[in-house]
Amino acid sequence: QVRLVESGGGAVQAGGSLRLSCAVSGYTNRRDCMGWFRQAPGKEREGVAGIDTDGNTVYADSVKGRFTISRDNSRNIMYLQMDNVKPEDTAMYYCAADIFLDTSPAVSDWFGDPRSIVYWGQGTQVTVSS
Repeated sequence: QVRLVESGGGAVQAGGSLRLSCAVSGYTNRRDCMGWFRQAPGKEREGVAGIDTDGNTVYADSVKGRFTISRDNSRNIMYLQMDNVKPEDTAMYYCAADIFLDTSPAVSDWFGDPRSIVYWGQGTQVTVSS
């Protein structure tokens, strides 16, 4: 049973930093794509960053240079380091993942079609004040 659990959200001032974590369980020895997505009230869900089994990454233009996605495979945790946060970063942040039998798609392709992603966490709220 694949499960994703986010943590680390909260309130932070603009220009500050926050680190989100996503604990992953339920699968081993499989290729995957994982990532962070966010949704603000009245806005569409949007991709933030993605990472695959090999560590290849993709970022939304709006967060490049400010956010860093990473993973610790030994601990089954994915992270999103958020630096120099802005009020427009305020949203509910979700981690998500898909697993694959043999080969996985390019993380950029997976990242660009979130409606097909099977596994999602419950979300963690990030609120940035100016």
